[in-house]
Amino acid sequence: MRLVVKVGSSSLTTSDGHLDPHRVDAVVDAIAGARERDDDVVLVSSGAIAAGLGPLGLRSRPRDLPTQQAAASVGQGALVAHYAERFATHGLTVGQVLLTVDDVTRRSHYRNAYQTFAKLHELGVVPVVNENDTVATSEIRFGDNDRLAALVAHLVHADRLVLLSDVDGLYDGHPDEPGTALITDVRGEDDLSDVDVSRVGSKVGTGGMVTKIDAARIATGAGIPVVLTSAAQVDPALRGEQVGTLFHPTGRRRPTRLLWLEHASETKGRLHLDAGAVRALTQRKASLLPAGVTAIDGDFTAGDPVDLIGPDGTIVARGLVAYDAGELPQMLGRSTHDLAADLGHEYERELVHRDDLTVL
Repeated sequence: MRLVVKVGSSSLTTSDGHLDPHRVDAVVDAIAGARERDDDVVLVSSGAIAAGLGPLGLRSRPRDLPTQQAAASVGQGALVAHYAERFATHGLTVGQVLLTVDDVTRRSHYRNAYQTFAKLHELGVVPVVNENDTVATSEIRFGDNDRLAALVAHLVHADRLVLLSDVDGLYDGHPDEPGTALITDVRGEDDLSDVDVSRVGSKVGTGGMVTKIDAARIATGAGIPVVLTSAAQVDPALRGEQVGTLFHPTGRRRPTRLLWLEHASETKGRLHLDAGAVRALTQRKASLLPAGVTAIDGDFTAGDPVDLIGPDGTIVARGLVAYDAGELPQMLGRSTHDLAADLGHEYERELVHRDDLTVL
């Protein structure tokens, strides 16, 4: 069994931003137990920024990116050092893996990341994963470690994703209100239609219930079941016992960059399509050609994610555009044959290739 476990900042730290050793130890002990059962485990751990707050004298999580990155720089070492110390008591070695969006979406990076995880597992090492907060910019961040964990689960071919929170599962209302009930199983969007996800994250974290549901959509859409529960239930969750909320798989495995496009990307622009182009994308699974584009919005470069908009204003797909925004005005509505004759053979290619496109 291969498991990915994600634990959030609020589950690892005290209110003043310091690591809580007892909370960290509970997670470590449960993962060590899973390793004794011959399960491979990847730990996606928040807490780097939160762990840096106390040493830097900050009372709460900073809002600006430079201070967040400074706190992550200080806190990441403390976080991994504590994990290394605690796992060592079980005879286990940890390996730190810091990831950015490129590492799980661009093919060359993706292959390197996959090979790194494979070798760590072969050597019996427990990978401890975090977003590379010290270098990631606001434009290229995952945004939270819940989505990162879902993409990592897909990357390592996990059999289950366990999301640990400060609540013990998904409720049909606000967890603090009387009369609300725990939802034990989610088999699709219909089971979420009446759910109140207004609970916000703690002052040391970035996530809330919304990001955990988004992460569950990403993983289950790739065929990976997801367990959402509290950090206090980590041991039974790793054992496969019925705790918290189980999100059942809804889809099958597909390229990670397409999962990212659909669920976790921030698009850089919009391409407006005519009705014929919409039919080609949605019915024939074709690539997008310049002839089907009527207008563009935004300032983007080749390789950026963009929304593809139908005539009625609905987003019908997302894709990685093959041209800069400045190149497109002269191309709109024209065939690739015409463009090649006029501008050169380098323009005889798709605007968005079908392999870099996901229909929404």
